[in-house]
Amino acid sequence: MARKSRSTVIGLSHLRITLSDSFYIGPGRADLMELIAETGSISEAAKRMGMSYKRAWGLVQALNEGFGAPLVEASRGGTTQGASLTGAGREVLERYRGMQEATRKAIARDVEALSALHADMSTRK
Repeated sequence: MARKSRSTVIGLSHLRITLSDSFYIGPGRADLMELIAETGSISEAAKRMGMSYKRAWGLVQALNEGFGAPLVEASRGGTTQGASLTGAGREVLERYRGMQEATRKAIARDVEALSALHADMSTRK
């Protein structure tokens, strides 16, 4: 079963940062990176997100190639099997999560106003 996105919070469901024609980061990619960091495994991160390993691997490749430097390192065999974020990967994830939080704070008053309007309109039906 797919889990709810870690970044979905009432008021901000999707923040996509595009840096070039070949690189963007949004909540799904950030969640994947975060789970890779937590689990040490692309396969386990994919499973927790309810996606195939092939899809997760494709996203990792897109992140690494699009950014221009590896964000996720994967190794197979022996005692070094697994995956982890590189220093750049940790910084990209940290900055993206910071942008999400800053955006939530910046729009909080307007979200409250829209929510109240929505609730008011819903009760009129």
